[in-house]
Amino acid sequence: MKTITLSLSAAALALSAGTVALAQQGGGRHGPDADRDGNVTRAEMTAHSAALFARMDANSDGVIDAADREARKAERFAKLDADGDGEVTQTEMQAAGATMREKSAERRAARAERMQQRGAERFAALDTDGSGGVSAAEMAAAREARGERSGEARAARGERSGEARAARGDREGKRGGKMRGHHRGDNMMAMGMMRMADADGDKAITRAEFDTAFAQNFERADADGDGTVTAAEGKAVREAMRAEWKERRAARQAD
Repeated sequence: MKTITLSLSAAALALSAGTVALAQQGGGRHGPDADRDGNVTRAEMTAHSAALFARMDANSDGVIDAADREARKAERFAKLDADGDGEVTQTEMQAAGATMREKSAERRAARAERMQQRGAERFAALDTDGSGGVSAAEMAAAREARGERSGEARAARGERSGEARAARGDREGKRGGKMRGHHRGDNMMAMGMMRMADADGDKAITRAEFDTAFAQNFERADADGDGTVTAAEGKAVREAMRAEWKERRAARQAD
């Protein structure tokens, strides 16, 4: 039973990560915002759900269960055991460590390149006349523009946050409060997600159950129901999650 619970907890964390990803508008290799435009469409979330399930379903049998945990352990061992003799030698361990360091260095180099590119783009945006330098007037104009955008963003967040909380309350009320919290931080939220996803309670999560849980997350985040979770809606979800966690923490402290 412990192995099954651990396996499903991994699936549950993946599901709760989907909610967090919507809130953070995560893009890139593992995020739902595939085109990195700041919005997550229903199609993007569906594709993200499918990819995530495929990674969790290690033995590709269409179900996330204890067998997948064992399959992942075997896969990790096989990667270390380069000659396939059933044992991992010190040389093989050293080789695996060297490979990990190389990949880490590649990721750092890629991040540095992206940061350099973003820096160049920001400078180009400041240098409005293309002179190759930024004047005091250009800096002042940039500060003024940032102030205006910041004010608009704060107003939009407040409005969206209120709408999202109201919409979430209506939806949770219709579902009999199933989405309300018995959660203690991320892990408890994950276990709640597991219970929701494992609809038939058989300690295994099918693709249909997994997709349904993701779809419900998407509906909660998509406050206006237009099929896209915008950056503002994502921020509203994040703020609502933080508010809920603070309320639960305060309630626990009061007990």
